[in-house]
Amino acid sequence: MISARFLAYQVLLHLDQKPSQPDRLVRTMLDRHSAMDRRDRALTTELVYGVLRWQATLDWHIDQLSKIKPQKIHPAIRIALRLALYQILFLDRIPPHAAVNEAVKIVKATQPEHLARFVNGLLREALRRQGKWQLPSAEEQPADHLALATSHPRWFIDALLAELGFAEARDFCHSNNQVAPLVLRVNTLKARTAEVLDRLGQLEIEAKPSPFLPDSIRVVGLRQDLAQLAIYSEGLVQVQDEASQLVANLLKPGAGDRVLDLCAGFGGKSTQFGMLMQNAGLIVAVEQSAWKLEELRENAARQGVGIIETRASAVQELPFEELGEFDRVFLDAPCTGFGSLRRNPDIKWRRHRKDPIRFARQQKELLTHAARFVKRGGVLVYATCTIFKEENEEVAEHFSSIHPDFQLEPAADLLPPHCRALAAGPFFRSWPHRHGIDGFFAARWRKT
Repeated sequence: MISARFLAYQVLLHLDQKPSQPDRLVRTMLDRHSAMDRRDRALTTELVYGVLRWQATLDWHIDQLSKIKPQKIHPAIRIALRLALYQILFLDRIPPHAAVNEAVKIVKATQPEHLARFVNGLLREALRRQGKWQLPSAEEQPADHLALATSHPRWFIDALLAELGFAEARDFCHSNNQVAPLVLRVNTLKARTAEVLDRLGQLEIEAKPSPFLPDSIRVVGLRQDLAQLAIYSEGLVQVQDEASQLVANLLKPGAGDRVLDLCAGFGGKSTQFGMLMQNAGLIVAVEQSAWKLEELRENAARQGVGIIETRASAVQELPFEELGEFDRVFLDAPCTGFGSLRRNPDIKWRRHRKDPIRFARQQKELLTHAARFVKRGGVLVYATCTIFKEENEEVAEHFSSIHPDFQLEPAADLLPPHCRALAAGPFFRSWPHRHGIDGFFAARWRKT
């Protein structure tokens, strides 16, 4: 039977060669090895996400130890080294020598013998050094220190320091390396929170109500695949972070409304809109990726939301003459995604310094197209899951400046009283280190 470490190595190698969504890739690989016991399945997930979170720090250790220039280390060898060093430096339950031996075994099975000797020598030197590593000084080189101590790209640290200062930038980065809670949105078309909590309790799964939303539940330390639980297959719950739910709530659709959901993805918010509308009205969910729309349709069917029509299209190509105007329009804009690093640590290594500006240009264009579909008196909501002002406040302010017929409505007036700390000026703003939820931004306008 395949070991957890070899399976994690295969996943990491695949992610390095072809960017994919880690959670889906891990799930697919685990499904192929369904005989693997629960502990090894959990270890596989821990190793993949741990290496992705700490990639920059692990690479720094490799480069400190290696006599070969960093750019000359083959990616497959670097991944084997990252995997072993993560176990040595960050995990207590795996004996360091076992991590070394497993890495050497992986390399021997896939690479020439001399590379296995290289891996063995480097990792044994890491064991000899133990805790004797000297990071750059926080006082003299704050950006270099934070980049390595928290494993984030240096360009990102520079931007964060300019906006937040050292102490809060450090807290934000540390929060990104924590495992985010599993949050379930209760589908009130089919169940109530107390019922779902009771069923989780019967399965001896630790869960508690969300501090933000009455129909959400935080699950602690789930050791099995949620998709295998009856509460999921029966459509009683949907995985969705509280921040995502809160920005969707800003739309406030009602029964009978016509809703246009742009860049709908897998349908987390689309099905939430259907729930808020009591399954009465119409939701047109637009997504360019046909495979995402397929999962959206499956999600809607599972949750019993029957008012969603799907359309595979770019926002810019939507025919206004055919679709007409809507009571509510929601744009979940493509963005750099830096508010969701707890769940998607690979994003750190796939983005570049100029990406916030590049995304902002696209977001401004999409927002202008979205506005065409809002009827007089209707509502437009713009949302991202990132923390850069270029993609958030600056996009919203630019839209307001060129669309005087859209009146900005303060987020604080639309949030529950206990959530009003999430309002920043007229906008919604959440942060993982401040609020314990993903980092989201949202703005809402009414067409006058």
